[in-house]
Amino acid sequence: MATHVAGIFDENLRNSVKSCKVLVVGAGGIGCELLKNLVLTGFEDIEVIDLDTIDVSNLNRQFLFQKQHVGRSKAEVSRESALRFNPKANIKAYHDSITT
Repeated sequence: MATHVAGIFDENLRNSVKSCKVLVVGAGGIGCELLKNLVLTGFEDIEVIDLDTIDVSNLNRQFLFQKQHVGRSKAEVSRESALRFNPKANIKAYHDSITT
């Protein structure tokens, strides 16, 4: 959990946030922002799913991605990038869709 957030939340809320399981569907513009905010807020058990790959046109609005990531899975790269905010987080990435 980010230090500035830890001082705001009481211990019960911090523990609740830490133990929550979250599924992020989509690692695009909103998904990147949401994933970053979840990790910085203290959520540590997160799964992210996205079937798309990173395109050059994504780079101006999906800040977890950089030029060297073009062609790679959005789910995998967003996981790698989010872990830089909190390496203790357990983030699983799935390059898949939610329908079968």
